[in-house]
Amino acid sequence: MNWSVFWQIFSLVFLITAIPVAVMVILEKRSPFKTIAWILVLILIPVIGLVFYLFFGQEFRKQKLFSRRGIKSLGKIRKLSVKQLRTIEHSQPNLSDEVLEKKNLIRLLLNNSDSLLTTGNQCKILNNGTETFDAIFKAIKSASHHIHLEYYILEDDKIGRKMIALLKQKSSEGVAVRIIVDDVGSWGLKQKYFDDLRESGIEIYPFMEVRFPRLTSRVNFRNHRKILIVDGKTGFTGGINIADRYVEGIDGIGMWRDTHLQITGDAVATLQVVFAADWFLVINENLSGKEYFPTLTEAEGTPLQITTSGPDSDWESIEQAFFLAIAGAKKYVYLTSPYLMPPASLLAALKTSALSGVDVRIIIPEKSDAVIPKWCSFSYVEQLLEAGIKIYFYQKGFIHSKTLIVDDVFSSVGSTNLDFRSLETNFEINAFVYERKFARALLRHFIADLRNSREIKLHEWEKRRWSFKLRESLAHIVSPML
Repeated sequence: MNWSVFWQIFSLVFLITAIPVAVMVILEKRSPFKTIAWILVLILIPVIGLVFYLFFGQEFRKQKLFSRRGIKSLGKIRKLSVKQLRTIEHSQPNLSDEVLEKKNLIRLLLNNSDSLLTTGNQCKILNNGTETFDAIFKAIKSASHHIHLEYYILEDDKIGRKMIALLKQKSSEGVAVRIIVDDVGSWGLKQKYFDDLRESGIEIYPFMEVRFPRLTSRVNFRNHRKILIVDGKTGFTGGINIADRYVEGIDGIGMWRDTHLQITGDAVATLQVVFAADWFLVINENLSGKEYFPTLTEAEGTPLQITTSGPDSDWESIEQAFFLAIAGAKKYVYLTSPYLMPPASLLAALKTSALSGVDVRIIIPEKSDAVIPKWCSFSYVEQLLEAGIKIYFYQKGFIHSKTLIVDDVFSSVGSTNLDFRSLETNFEINAFVYERKFARALLRHFIADLRNSREIKLHEWEKRRWSFKLRESLAHIVSPML
């Protein structure tokens, strides 16, 4: 083939692939950063870029990935949320002064995600995998009616097999066991694994199966939530999946530091709503009844809102809550995240808070389980340091906690990383807590993590090797497409 024929074919391929898709990307009105990144890929490598876009680049939030209509529990929660919103707007609700300090946050989450504020709760911070699995296994052993699990990763390893053995035992005792696993996160599970559990009476389903021909519309949206509910009375959420690494660490990196949350009380019903909605998506079955949703007590306890975000919602609910909490901080903002790739809104909020005199500190791992997110995280360090934000690299292994503490009153524990994929694309869940006692307990863990970290100084960071800067820049360009 001579060069003229080659260029004619290339031009034709370019016209019928890159240009139409580039127009589609522009019409989607994404952030300019993402738009430019995709257009560059489509122009420079049109055919490969088109395939990559079909697999990873499509945005479905505005198109609504699935309908929430028909989910009974969501309808009830929505009615209660509207009632609560009216109470907060037009009268003096029965809340303490410290909770009312964050009335704007409560109102935001009621508006953007129907996140009901519950007060009759007791919360326990679980500071590592050992504490978490001990508490989870104890709760499972106590189950008498149902056990609901929803996880991004369920491994067929020692911890995973211990979990499954307990679930099989409870199933044999007549306890209903339902499991949702993310199809990509738990891709290592074979069909035989699913068949074995179903033969034991356990209902297990993958979330949004990634199979042809549906692959291109689903691989980009992963269920990153971690949820366990026992008898509608005890619930767990946070950053810990079901795998040995959360107890034994990772070869070459070290121990895995993470944070999980155990909840008893009214908030478990709102946690159950999330599971019920995802269960409805998976098999079109409604879960209802007092066995699953006990009557809310409105008793005294820890006030909190369970909030989700994902392509099934109208708003980036968790991102908006983070933005409002950070922008409204008066004393301090303390963040922990395994990945530091904030969307433009949160990047601006963090810088603005620091420049206004707020003490902003962020802990991220120095060693990471993911290469590109690690270098992309490093690419944000210099500009954050320049704004006066204190950055700490965790040294005692890998820190995977996703926590936020603001001004001794507001705090968050959940599955959401401080990165744009987690905040804008994945299905996520967080507990937003409004209590000084809880915030201070979480703060003690944050301070302990600071002691196991090294602070990065701007003058030292500016002297890093050029090869580091090159990796950061390349990762920064590629990251919006991953």
